[in-house]
Amino acid sequence: MNEKKFGILSLPVIVAALGYFVDIYDLLLFSIIRVPSLKSMGLNDAQIAKDGLHIINLQMMGLLVGGIFWGILGDKLGRLKVLFASIILYSLGNIANGFVHTVDQYAWIRFITGLGLAGELGAGITLVSELLPKEKRGIGTSLVAGLGLTGAVFAFFLKQYFVKADNSGWQTCYFIGGGLGILLLSLRVGVLESGMFKSIESKDVRKGNFFMLFNNGVRFKKYLLAILIGLPTWYVIGILITFSKEFAVKMGVQGIVDPGQSVMFAYAAISVGDVLAGFISQKLQSRKRALYVYYAIVVAAMVWFFNLTGATAGMVYAACALLGFGTGYWAIFVTMAAEQFGTNIRATVATTVPNMVRGSLNLVSMLFVWLQVQAGDYIKAAWITGIIVLVIGLVSVFLTEETIHKDLNYIEQ
Repeated sequence: MNEKKFGILSLPVIVAALGYFVDIYDLLLFSIIRVPSLKSMGLNDAQIAKDGLHIINLQMMGLLVGGIFWGILGDKLGRLKVLFASIILYSLGNIANGFVHTVDQYAWIRFITGLGLAGELGAGITLVSELLPKEKRGIGTSLVAGLGLTGAVFAFFLKQYFVKADNSGWQTCYFIGGGLGILLLSLRVGVLESGMFKSIESKDVRKGNFFMLFNNGVRFKKYLLAILIGLPTWYVIGILITFSKEFAVKMGVQGIVDPGQSVMFAYAAISVGDVLAGFISQKLQSRKRALYVYYAIVVAAMVWFFNLTGATAGMVYAACALLGFGTGYWAIFVTMAAEQFGTNIRATVATTVPNMVRGSLNLVSMLFVWLQVQAGDYIKAAWITGIIVLVIGLVSVFLTEETIHKDLNYIEQ
């Protein structure tokens, strides 16, 4: 089989990692420059919190819609075609983001950019999973995520360099993101298509049929559980990390917390966690046991985060880093999702699952906002939301099949 010719440092893995680097840079850029970009439009702190949540929700909705679209195309037309097309769309979207002047313009351009960003990770993980032998694919996909997630750190340092005290210069960060995506296209030329996909490309089998995930009870259960396992990741990033400034104010933290810096610390730790996740799952010979380890870390980090009343800003950043490390199972849970389905719908699953998780931030945000009204307390609403999300995730891991030794060369009927 041709996939055995590739190692964990082969060109497909390196290019997929660089692609994910640009993807994460663009995906997290709004969270990093949310405050200065919205302040430059004349918004006050209350409006920044409210409209910032609206913008990130619309971006995540774009990821949800795009995940379905690109996933289907990935199985019908091939993994590489999706990578090319999605990179072009999100690159143009980021360039357009540098020209927005209103919140509505900002939100809709982030929606379009989200559509493009939705295709990168799933297609890359699918390609690497199919090209590498089974004893290396967990480590390979973890390296893709580990390197890729440092894109958020890079975005933070560019924000520090280009965004001025008067909140100008944030547009340059978007222009750089668009330029990086266009440069990435040249690297894709030397990457081969998956041999597993090519073996079914001309066969008369159903490929990229999204409804196959819903017309069979066993498949639907596997698909739903794959999504719910990732739920805590975007609760942590989309609520706790992105709005760390607001949490710090509510908890009386000493000093000002910069949410961009919170994202930087969290993603630096996530990248380390993601690299280690592949080795941990290989050492334990179990994807599920590795997930239990990471869930335990998230629980400990949440307890710490919600007990930072009167602490320093540095302690908040440290807690954000531990939260990030605990959610560093992104590659493992997407790899598990890909490993559970046949070649003819694998890209559909691997692309839609992470974007369903990202899109679920809309539901988690609605729960968070509703609980604020019911509980009458910002902090209490956040930790109740976290408990609900973590319980759902843990039950989903328990009910999911182990996939570490599974042969992927098969099709769904």
